[in-house]
Amino acid sequence: MRVLGVDPGLTRCGVGVVEGVAGRPLTMVGVGVVRTPADAELSHRLVAIEQGIEQWLDEHRPEFVAVERVFSQHNVRTVMGTAQASAVAMLCAARRGIPVALHTPSEVKAAVTGSGRADKAQIGAMVTRLLRLSAPPKPADAADALALAICHIWRAPAQNRLQQAVALHAANTPKGRTA
Repeated sequence: MRVLGVDPGLTRCGVGVVEGVAGRPLTMVGVGVVRTPADAELSHRLVAIEQGIEQWLDEHRPEFVAVERVFSQHNVRTVMGTAQASAVAMLCAARRGIPVALHTPSEVKAAVTGSGRADKAQIGAMVTRLLRLSAPPKPADAADALALAICHIWRAPAQNRLQQAVALHAANTPKGRTA
């Protein structure tokens, strides 16, 4: 399974591609950051993010895209920019028919470090260890993107089984009745 992880942001949008399956060693295929100037118009920044993500999709051909689920912060301006960058990533994937999965920051932290409250340094250290890298990816947005991809690879099999069970249950439940 090849997954493009996207840590959305307007100034720095982390991107990382990881390949592998749950229970086996994973491989980093690529990592980077799509950057936009803070003083550029919002519309131009979103186009730059789209172009950057499209380049990653063209070059790495992922089977899935994992995007950090935007969560409420105190700074509305920051959350709006993050949400807009997230939407661009989802749009790029959907346009190509690539399935998109959203993972919360705490899900990613728990999957990669074992704690949903891990800090950036702990995430970077575990990504480095799990992918057998010589040093943590910089900036932290790049490491977070790899963590998203790792999280998806590890969680996808269980999520797929759960979705199949729910669909099977719905198909076997007579209409008008709930189990």
